[in-house]
Amino acid sequence: MAITRLYLNDPEQAPKPVGFISAVLLCSLAASVGGLALFTWLAEEMLEGATARFDSVVRMWVHGFASPAVTTLMRIITDMGSVGLAVVLVIAIGLFLTKGWTRAVGWLLLSVLGATVLSVTLKYGFHRPRPVPFFGAVPHSYSFPSGHSLFSFCIYGTLAGLINARVRGLWLRIVVWAIAALLVIAIGLSRIYLGVHYPSDVIAGYLAAMVWVSSLVVADRVRKTRRGLKVATVSDPPADASE
Repeated sequence: MAITRLYLNDPEQAPKPVGFISAVLLCSLAASVGGLALFTWLAEEMLEGATARFDSVVRMWVHGFASPAVTTLMRIITDMGSVGLAVVLVIAIGLFLTKGWTRAVGWLLLSVLGATVLSVTLKYGFHRPRPVPFFGAVPHSYSFPSGHSLFSFCIYGTLAGLINARVRGLWLRIVVWAIAALLVIAIGLSRIYLGVHYPSDVIAGYLAAMVWVSSLVVADRVRKTRRGLKVATVSDPPADASE
């Protein structure tokens, strides 16, 4: 049985089956379009005030778990979406450069740039006031979407994807994705717990990041296709004539 593979001419990546690349492209397109549609719908609902009840119920439910220990933990977690995120980013870039993963550094920086543009543009575009915080002072920026949620999804998600594309071992890949997912979810939850964001802000941050990260994946696949990929067909060994 013949197996067709695309040779990407990229020392950082191994050859991938055509079907795999096509599936990634289609899934990324679907995620990008779906995320954009959901974000648009949520933004319209927010502007019309339709999310007010949902935001209030979820905020108060999460606040019901408040305690000094939980508050301390949530402050630490929320820092992983700001100062901690910057530290992780610097460390990751240093490690990638050490290993010669220059393309990974480029994609990571592009992810950060896009997240920055998205966060600033959307916050000033919707200019939603912040809720009254449960803990701490009111941040100076607008509320919709959550910048912590957007940046954590973009950077931790991109990091997980870049690492998984360059390492072997199923369990290692599972652990990397699990850590990234837990960080992203925990950071969003911490913003709700501290009261500095509405739940709809956090969801919107995730959706905006989904659109951007999915668009990066699509752009990566299209770029490789336009450059002209070498297609090789690896055939099964010829059957023994004696058979």
